[in-house]
Amino acid sequence: MSSTSDLDQTKLDELFLRRSFDVARRAISHGNHPFGAILVDQNRNVLIETENGYMPAHDGTAHAERLLATQACTTLSPDVLKGATLYSSAEPCAMCAGAIYWAGIGRLVYGLSEHRLRDLTGNHPENPTLDLPCRDVFKSGQRPTEVVGPLLEDEAAAPHAGVWNK
Repeated sequence: MSSTSDLDQTKLDELFLRRSFDVARRAISHGNHPFGAILVDQNRNVLIETENGYMPAHDGTAHAERLLATQACTTLSPDVLKGATLYSSAEPCAMCAGAIYWAGIGRLVYGLSEHRLRDLTGNHPENPTLDLPCRDVFKSGQRPTEVVGPLLEDEAAAPHAGVWNK
């Protein structure tokens, strides 16, 4: 990746969000659902990168954001997490938003909205989408979580093409 020092916040968010889309595509190559997440610190360093972990155990709780939040809060300090940004290929579900909140991650940028994801997945048994915006989950908490998204939503939808029709 080229230097990020000359990028403004919007361009930086787009760059790292696109990297989460790459992770989502990689998840498909591992037999998983097309979701990816990365954690970036205040100094623009990628700290953690996770993909969906549904297979091989068929673990419906192994969402990329939840896996990232668990790893983050068990390996990084609260100060680092407070200043970090989680970039997610799709809007975190209620479970993942809760995990992000409890991990203490201060900022979230996501691509595909939960509403649009539901349109793509339909009533697929492996993704019975919760139509509950992550902002609503965060608003119910006692500490702030900044949220940006949906962003680059058409690009975020691309890895899902044909996946949920199987």
